[in-house]
Amino acid sequence: MAFDKIHFTANNTEKAQAAKHRLVHIYGQVLVQEADVIVPLGGDGFMLSTLHASQSLPAPVYGMHQGTVGFLMNDYAEEDLPARISAAERAEIHPLKMRTLCVDGTEKEALAINEVSMLRMGPQAAKLRISINGQVRLESLVCDGALVSTPAGSTAYNYSAHGPILPIEANILALTAVAAFRPRRWRGALLPMDAAISFEILEPHKRPVAAVADSSDVKNVVRVDIGIEASISYALLFDPGHGLEERLLNEQFQ
Repeated sequence: MAFDKIHFTANNTEKAQAAKHRLVHIYGQVLVQEADVIVPLGGDGFMLSTLHASQSLPAPVYGMHQGTVGFLMNDYAEEDLPARISAAERAEIHPLKMRTLCVDGTEKEALAINEVSMLRMGPQAAKLRISINGQVRLESLVCDGALVSTPAGSTAYNYSAHGPILPIEANILALTAVAAFRPRRWRGALLPMDAAISFEILEPHKRPVAAVADSSDVKNVVRVDIGIEASISYALLFDPGHGLEERLLNEQFQ
């Protein structure tokens, strides 16, 4: 497929904006709705926001690194960009859907490409009850928080919390504790990709908790339900030999 119609977008740093200006001068710029491919310039955070924003569009996304962390980005280069994109490897990923119930009775939903996190909001540790497919598996987890990560997001917050790196084709999710206090040595679980995961927040007024789907946060939750949203797919493009599978494998041998 030819990728002649490109839509460039960039984060608000001077470096990324200057790169966008040069690329638009070389290759032109089309409206995002008309693009064959979307090229975000920035880091992983900007890539995630671009994927969320372009969710309803058919164009794949080929990111180039002009930010801080660039795990989901390709190296930046201005030469022969349409040919590079045409030769790229394609990866399809699905987001998690988070459904929350708050203390005041309101319900909210959000999607997460990397992870959904439950995080304590105050000085006292959170207390969570965890159910999988309707069965209580952990009656009480006292912790700073817990998260559910996709394979694509397993090298992000999940890895910082000592969770496992997941191969992109593994069809599993990582459930990882953040600073678990009781059970003290509980490190989490590996779950099937289609698992229905529920967190009940115990003592929510005394131990308030926020739920965060990527960068969308909901405060004072009492229940959080998480599952893969298979009906939504994001297409990412990577230079040959540098696809998500290789990146996830390489990350484990750094």
